[in-house]
Amino acid sequence: MAKFQGKIGFVNSQETAPGVHSEVITERNYKGDILRNSQSWERGEYLNDNIDISNRLSIVADQFAYDNLSYMRYIFWMNAKWKIKSIDIQRPRLILTVGGVYNG
Repeated sequence: MAKFQGKIGFVNSQETAPGVHSEVITERNYKGDILRNSQSWERGEYLNDNIDISNRLSIVADQFAYDNLSYMRYIFWMNAKWKIKSIDIQRPRLILTVGGVYNG
């Protein structure tokens, strides 16, 4: 089984000034296993097709990850940021299903 080591981005909206909310990104390092490694091309509205990797990664989670599940947005892997589509909780691990490129 292939191994994973990389950053996961947590995106949270915080008030930076009175009445002004901005997205604050926190990146943390995690390790784990790659459970499925596949990719496909999606027909898009543009000239080039979009890539969808549909991978599943299992990470060893810490308390920060459990406390901030709803803020997990992307995973940095293979020199790109990929959207996290779903999270399956299997303590002490989190199973992340990853989709297309994150453009946040």
